[in-house]
Amino acid sequence: MIALTPAPPYYAVIFTSLRTDVEDGYKDTATLMVELAKTQPGYLGVESARDGVGITVSYWKSLEAIRNWKQQADHIIAQQLGREKWYAQYKTRICLVERDYGFEKE
Repeated sequence: MIALTPAPPYYAVIFTSLRTDVEDGYKDTATLMVELAKTQPGYLGVESARDGVGITVSYWKSLEAIRNWKQQADHIIAQQLGREKWYAQYKTRICLVERDYGFEKE
């Protein structure tokens, strides 16, 4: 599903990853992180896809909201587990969305 974001400006956090073969707890933790993110002030939405390379884009009102999410206690634990078990490689990019546009077939 495509996230319904407000009119720009807002921020996008792009998390690109390559997984290890370890599945232990990954799916449950990923689901929990999305549910927790939704409760954070400044959260706007998320989109995610995986076909070899995983790409998750979350949308936020401000840099402060992004910093607060990065420092959320359960998210810190998930980040640590990701480095220890689930990810062979990842990169996080934080971008200011200045323009957006789209199309939706009726």
